[in-house]
Amino acid sequence: MNSFPAARPRRLRRTTALRGLVRETTLRVEQLIAPLFIRHGSGVSRPIASMPGHAQLSVDMAAREAEALYELGIPAVLLFGIPAHKDALGSENFDPEGIVPQAAAAIKRAVPDMLVISDMCFCEYTDHGHCGVINVPGTEGYNPALGEGYLLNDPTLELLGKAAVVHAQAGADIIAPSGMIDGMVATIRGALDGAGLQHTAIMSYAAKFASAFYGPFRDAAESPPSFGDRSQYQMDPANAREALREVALDVDEGADILMVKPALAYLDIIRQVKDRFSLPLAAYQVSGEYSMVKAAAERGWIDERRVALESLTAIARAGADMIITYWARDAVRWLRG
Repeated sequence: MNSFPAARPRRLRRTTALRGLVRETTLRVEQLIAPLFIRHGSGVSRPIASMPGHAQLSVDMAAREAEALYELGIPAVLLFGIPAHKDALGSENFDPEGIVPQAAAAIKRAVPDMLVISDMCFCEYTDHGHCGVINVPGTEGYNPALGEGYLLNDPTLELLGKAAVVHAQAGADIIAPSGMIDGMVATIRGALDGAGLQHTAIMSYAAKFASAFYGPFRDAAESPPSFGDRSQYQMDPANAREALREVALDVDEGADILMVKPALAYLDIIRQVKDRFSLPLAAYQVSGEYSMVKAAAERGWIDERRVALESLTAIARAGADMIITYWARDAVRWLRG
């Protein structure tokens, strides 16, 4: 290697054109996935206080938003439902007339080529706010040895398979199980295939951490747990080897796309997953990542555009093929501006 003065890396940083020519990572609109929060009603756009620029939308408004996003070049939306009724089993999640099946069908009617991804979990739908069936006396599968409040894995799997079929039949192109329930990918794959839905893909939240960055999302989805937290099924933020084991299990069970969540605090996990597995990789830039930048930008402390694009580029540089981000719409404008 040449040393100074022969080696002058700054030669290639001298102009915008030179920097663009040698740029190693290029963020593309086609990589972006926009999350949408759907609630019952008509003409509803209810702002989410902790996530400025986002709102809970009724089905008709969500279809309009999907049209606008597709016209911008964003290829996919990820749907989260706010049900009209919550119960211990989250039954609206597997109701064909439930909020996400309604939204999936409406979006596919409005924009047939828009990819619809259904977040497959129960925390928004249950009256206790946890991601499945809770171990309490009288519940099928109750096990006193596990203690009250423990999430029952296998009874939850049965409901996940049932709901996945309902959402896919309504129009979801991709089912995205997010509860970190053991066996969730195999169960959903089996349920989809058994219903003749072999072409419905699975995007697994393969490495989802019990993160402090989810706070604003729980306001947006109205899904805070009524007791405890979700660390009994989401991963310890300290564990990397465990994340790779979780990913390997989901690959073996038939996942089509992998995901790491959150993104920015877990760039090392994204990189390791990318290096070890050949499946397409998504990363979720979560609500806390978005809201803390928004808050600082509103106070004039940082430049929102520059910070957002830098963080999105970092996620892509780490190895993500696609990014779920609340900046999807803004990022299009910034990238093209």
